[in-house]
Amino acid sequence: MASVDIRNVRKAFGTVHVLHGVNVDIEDGEFVVLVGPSGCGKSTLLRMIAGLERITNGEIRIGPRVVNDVPPKERDIAMVFQNYALYPHMTVFDNMAFSLTLASSPATEVKTRVNRAAAILGLGELLERYPRQLSGGQRQRVAMGRAIVRNPQVFLFDEPLSNLDAKLRVQMRAEIKDLHQRLKVTTVYVTHDQIEAMTMADKIVAMNGGNIEQIGSPLELYDRPDNLFVASFIGSPAMNLIKGEAMGGQFRTSDGTMLPLAANLAVRQAVYGIRPEHIHLQPDNGIEAKVHLVEPTGSETQVTLHIGATPLVCAFRERFDLRPGETVRIMPDFTKAHLFDAESGKRLTA
Repeated sequence: MASVDIRNVRKAFGTVHVLHGVNVDIEDGEFVVLVGPSGCGKSTLLRMIAGLERITNGEIRIGPRVVNDVPPKERDIAMVFQNYALYPHMTVFDNMAFSLTLASSPATEVKTRVNRAAAILGLGELLERYPRQLSGGQRQRVAMGRAIVRNPQVFLFDEPLSNLDAKLRVQMRAEIKDLHQRLKVTTVYVTHDQIEAMTMADKIVAMNGGNIEQIGSPLELYDRPDNLFVASFIGSPAMNLIKGEAMGGQFRTSDGTMLPLAANLAVRQAVYGIRPEHIHLQPDNGIEAKVHLVEPTGSETQVTLHIGATPLVCAFRERFDLRPGETVRIMPDFTKAHLFDAESGKRLTA
């Protein structure tokens, strides 16, 4: 196992710059998720750690060693790809053993390491099958097993669950997390799915446009987003963001609705953020709103309301009998509200 240190790393393809001085410290044994929208540079950064892309500027260390010019096979890493990359003419055993066979490892050692990985991943009865005889989840386990047998210092995962259906993604998420807890190997995981990031990571690196927007634990990013991008990207359903004006202990929306704030601020243009679960029905003295859409999910009911022209999404654990067109009264929990500067998008206060 080893730490991974990324220092002022930049990447350009000709005149197109895709990473703009990225700095990340990944501790030994940590599970770090790089998350962001398509094109933000997360997969490029992962490929640079793996040695599959050259670094334009900066430095990457795996353990004490600078690996900028070290070939991928000498970095002591193992990568799991989105498309599994299994050899169709080889059995599960041979696919998992391939890297060891190339390294001319003794047959007894190969068998021991493959059987150990198969036991961890529940593949013991499938070792003589071919990839075409496996389900998507089983193929992904084989790809993970091929990485495990190498006993690498670092695991790299590049959106490994994207090809799976929703139920299987949930199952594989738990299996990968459980695998990390057992093996304690430093892991860097790339995804565009913020639910994967929240449920799996020790630390999240939120990326956008080739820059890092925030680094922290899942709940740090959820409870105290540094800016509008993180506030809007982390959380499902997304945080409600309302443009308007902060004035004293209140916030006035563009249509004149007054919302409560926890702090007294000088008058300024701002964006008011409130998460859907922090909006409550308050029949006595709440703000009047009209129900627009009701979406029951089972565990909660998501309701889209309109306060004047301002839409708000609420998430109620209680099973209220609400119908489109109905008028209700609501109140945001002002102690959970967020405020961001309208121009820079930076956090002002909580």
